[in-house]
Amino acid sequence: MTESEDIAISAAVVAADVTEAKDQQDRHRLVTTFTRAATSGARAAGRGVRAARHGAGSGTGWLAAQVTAMAPRLRVRDAATLRAQFPGKPDEEIADALIEGAARASAAAGGAAGVWAVLPVLPAVPAEVVAETLLVVGIEIKLIAELHEVYGTPAQGNVAERMSAYVAAWAHRRGVFMIPGGVVIAAGSPLARLLRRRLAARAGRSAFSLGPLLTGAAAGAFLNGRETRRLGQAVRRDLRRHALTGR
Repeated sequence: MTESEDIAISAAVVAADVTEAKDQQDRHRLVTTFTRAATSGARAAGRGVRAARHGAGSGTGWLAAQVTAMAPRLRVRDAATLRAQFPGKPDEEIADALIEGAARASAAAGGAAGVWAVLPVLPAVPAEVVAETLLVVGIEIKLIAELHEVYGTPAQGNVAERMSAYVAAWAHRRGVFMIPGGVVIAAGSPLARLLRRRLAARAGRSAFSLGPLLTGAAAGAFLNGRETRRLGQAVRRDLRRHALTGR
């Protein structure tokens, strides 16, 4: 297994676990364990440093490759599973719960990164930013996929095709049926460029988690939770509109 595959698999597993965790302590434990593992190894730290140094160039290209590798490995609950886990709740309430659960998971990722910033021996900071970015993006792609399930408009195709569509939805901040130009994530395509821009912005927000003392933890948690909630609500508006108009 290559380094990239290892990081993508780990991020996919933890993104699903932390989203579905029942309490804050479990979320914090899962995120902290992932961040420590992703930043402590020499290979992970070295890769993170190189990616961060390249900024919006090959660094975001590498991040985009990790996201596309991670997405098919995300554990996405289908409509039947979600309704079984939220018995008796109407679709709107299930969507509320999914958005709030993802926002809490995203906040936990930012808070954990901020706590790392006050340790006596700081790990490789760029690698930490990479780890948080992948984790939060995984949480948000999972949220988008499950919202589509709740509203009865899942992406079509096999697993890889469906998850590519949800990656595109994440980049566009839209439902999959609202994506202009189709789902083509090949290097140099408009979608690939947009994805890299979104990831550069996402990594920039992750850097707020590394602020002085515990203010970094508070800022990271607040920013992450707010942005994930906004994304969920934006996609939900598209899904509601589609359900009403069929377009």
